[in-house]
This record gives sequence, structure tokens and C-alpha cells, in this order.
Amino acid sequence: MPRDPHEELLALLGAEVSATQETTDAADEAVAVYLGVNRTDLRCLSLLFREIDTATPGQLGTVLGLTTGSITAMVDRLERQGYLVRTPDPADRRKIVIRLTAEVVEQITALYRPLIEAGLRELARYTEAELELIIDFQRRSRRLQEEHRTRVLRTSEQRSR
Repeated sequence: MPRDPHEELLALLGAEVSATQETTDAADEAVAVYLGVNRTDLRCLSLLFREIDTATPGQLGTVLGLTTGSITAMVDRLERQGYLVRTPDPADRRKIVIRLTAEVVEQITALYRPLIEAGLRELARYTEAELELIIDFQRRSRRLQEEHRTRVLRTSEQRSR
């Protein structure tokens, strides 16, 4: 008996989303290997590159879900590699802020420029209404992933008690 066309489309979309996640994960791994960092370090570099210009070690620890000791080790490692610098916080000189070096910003920009340009060419095919639909889908997908992550972490904490 033939499947419902809507169900077939949902199955196809699910397969494409999974394939995209796997491909994105593989691409992130390739970038980490290229930069000579682990995946957590790459998340830190990515966060500073895309979302925030500077952060205190405590802020990075909160966003990345890392302990103070782990953040210190990561910042030390990335600083030794020439990817980060520590500077006094202009608002409170007792604190330090972490920022990317100009060199790593150039490297990351060069690594992602071809992907961004190709993506923009692909997106140019869509109407404004279609782009709004894609944005809505991406936002909802991200929210679902965030909720799933929280649920799994909560379950992990309960299991370890």
C-alpha cells in the first residue's frame, strides 16, 4: 500500500536533516583538525567569532558548560597556539577578557568564506516568503535541539546520582 505523500515528505525531510547534521559535524571536525584543536576548543573559537567579541573566562564556562579548571586549561592551550589573548576588562581592570587574535580571525574567515559564498548563492534562489519559512524552520529546529540537549543533560545528572 503506498504511503501518504505527506508522510513520505516528512521521512525525506528527516533523512535530509540527519544527513545535514552529520555533514556539518564532519565539516566541523575537519576545521578542528586544520586548526589543531579539539572540538570543545573549536566551540570556544566559534562562539567568540560568531556571537560575542570578548568574554570573561566565567562567561565562556557558563555558555560552554565547562568548569573553571577546564576553562583555564582551554584558554591556556588556545593562547599558546596564538588563537586567543587575555586583556584587562576595560570596565573592571581586576577581571580579564578573552578575545580572538587577528590571525585566527583571518584563518577562520578564509576557511568559511567559500561555504558562506556558496550558501548565499543557493539562498538567492528563494523568494522572501520562502526565506522566512526556512528561517522559521531553522529556529524551530534549533529550539528542539536545545530542549533535547537539556533533557539529555538532566537525565544524565539523574543517572549519576
